[in-house]
Amino acid sequence: MPVSRDYLDHVLELLAPLGPVKARAMFGGCSLSLDGASFALIADDVLYLKADAQNRPAFEAAGCRPFAPFEDRPQQTMSYYPPPETAFDDTDELLAWARPAVSAALRAKAAKKPARTKAPRTKP
Repeated sequence: MPVSRDYLDHVLELLAPLGPVKARAMFGGCSLSLDGASFALIADDVLYLKADAQNRPAFEAAGCRPFAPFEDRPQQTMSYYPPPETAFDDTDELLAWARPAVSAALRAKAAKKPARTKAPRTKP
């Protein structure tokens, strides 16, 4: 799942209006995050955007198929979908797909339970 530097730079440039998008290497691919929430990934120079119950119907209606990380197990998919190819011809269209993905990532982040912290030890 390699990601070329040129493709990553191109995607980051297109997504720049969202804010400070951070890229992080992950399993040969790359994760993209905004405000601490991972909203996209790139694998084999294909952008995939996070989907949930609210924005998944739009991806499905556009004929987009979910990310399947294992070629030998195509039935195993993740909740990330590529935007339609036309989105790369128009930055506004790409952002219209990316913004709901950011929202999905923020909803998922908010739904996670906060990490438990141990109470400080007191001396007897």
